[in-house]
Amino acid sequence: MAKQFMLMEPKNENFNELIGSSNKYLVPRFQRDYAWDIEQWEDLWSDISTLENEGFHYMGYIVLQQKEQYQYEVIDGQQRLVTLSLIILAAMRSIKDMISRGEEEEQNQERLDEITKRFVGNKNFVTLKVVSKLELNRNNNSFFQKICSELDSPNSRGITATNKLIRKCFEFFRKKDFGKTGAEVAQFIESFSSCMVFTKIIVQDDLNAYKVFETLNARGVQLSTPDLLKNYIFSVVTKHENIGEDELNDLDEQWAELIVQLGESNVSDFIRYHHNSYRKMVTKKELFTSLRKEAEEPEEAYEYLKSLIKTAPIYASLINPLDAWWSEQEVGYKKSLSWLTGIRLFNIKQPLTILLAAFKNFTSDEFVLTVRYLYVLSIRYNVICHLSPSEQESVYNQIAMKLSSGEFKRASHIKNSEEFKRLYPDDNTFYNAFEYHRMPSRQTPKKIRFLLAEMEECLGGKCDFNKVTLEHVCPYHPEQEWINSFGEGVNDIKDRLGNMVLLDKDDLKRANFENKKIAYQESNHCIAQQIAKFKKWNLESVNEQQKWMSDLAVKTWRVD
Repeated sequence: MAKQFMLMEPKNENFNELIGSSNKYLVPRFQRDYAWDIEQWEDLWSDISTLENEGFHYMGYIVLQQKEQYQYEVIDGQQRLVTLSLIILAAMRSIKDMISRGEEEEQNQERLDEITKRFVGNKNFVTLKVVSKLELNRNNNSFFQKICSELDSPNSRGITATNKLIRKCFEFFRKKDFGKTGAEVAQFIESFSSCMVFTKIIVQDDLNAYKVFETLNARGVQLSTPDLLKNYIFSVVTKHENIGEDELNDLDEQWAELIVQLGESNVSDFIRYHHNSYRKMVTKKELFTSLRKEAEEPEEAYEYLKSLIKTAPIYASLINPLDAWWSEQEVGYKKSLSWLTGIRLFNIKQPLTILLAAFKNFTSDEFVLTVRYLYVLSIRYNVICHLSPSEQESVYNQIAMKLSSGEFKRASHIKNSEEFKRLYPDDNTFYNAFEYHRMPSRQTPKKIRFLLAEMEECLGGKCDFNKVTLEHVCPYHPEQEWINSFGEGVNDIKDRLGNMVLLDKDDLKRANFENKKIAYQESNHCIAQQIAKFKKWNLESVNEQQKWMSDLAVKTWRVD
């Protein structure tokens, strides 16, 4: 990775150096539209207002992909480049207004011409329209170029939402005070553009760009990896001879809907789980390389894009069991929602590989059984035994490929497979792991309520984990009477599952055990009633209670 970064030669450049050179910057045709709004404009202007004291303002990374000697695609940084350009254009408009009022007409026109050449572009001597150094995507470019040529924002009917933002941005900054004379405005532009500093990274191809994104994102610098993925797929699709502009527009709209459904942060994960549901497993680092192999030709890229668009709502609903999408499916599918809720609550993503394949290839009944088997395995393997998630992901990929190829035709084929059995902790292993299991009750009370509610239902009770409270038998912050019962071990049991019960209403707080027993006996919850049988509550009692719960856990989460 160090060698690749050397090739990219990251360096700091201010906006003056970046846009004032002879380079041309192209926003890829299908990159996202301009989206900044008044919150970002106000923040940026506030930063600009402090430049005199600070000396410079850091604008973050800008990632460019070199296409020709002086031509670059803007992989990341479009929103900032466009906004800074609109500030320059708004300042130029104030000089144009001075000219219109007859203020230093000759000098101000000369200033305007020089600023145009440096920051905007050259005028075509036939049409007198400015050929801008910054070319935006297919939805924004025409509108942006009009502002560049006329220093005015068109207010025509039928303007799109994204171009309305560009117009509002231009008008927002037009109202700012850049100076009283042409010289003052020119000085503002010179100072402002020299103080806005970027870290520029130049990459040679899509793969390098993706590795830059993944590396920077891992370091906490959030760049838009979904944009890069989209740019690549659409750049290949557009070479398809039989796909017209209308269909491209439709695909673009569907991709935008995909982003809304999933949320930007989930797109890369979605594409990887989608791939792993029918192809040999790839890691996050291998994702873009595999995507390029899968979508090298226009026809392949088109089919791949359609598959992503079709699968996205399924993925979005698997990670959100409360999604309204489920109401549109067969009634049978709803039986899986309680188990999906459990998988989601513990943020276990490995099953998604199999679930995506199962939803596509199984009936609703077989899908529901598959969810249940994976849910039980998740509780045993991930939640209680804390076994290797990487091994689990690899084995799940093997199951998913057999499911997608048609080798596994029913949920029982998954349950009885060698792969599933290899992961499934047997009863003895699960019992031993549960016997002394702790969970940080202040950080994960909802998860603990969920587990205890499942155990209550195994005992024949009815319990909604969202409508009960979690009670510590020995209080989380014990008083002296409790410390006397447990001695030095009092802090070791506060997060033991054997020291916790569910109650419909918890008014006990730090009551002693005798008073708590009365409330437990009157409770509708079986685990509380079990604890009420103890004469006293100490470390021996907690251990005995958790052994009883371990036996119950084996029965609660079991695939026969």
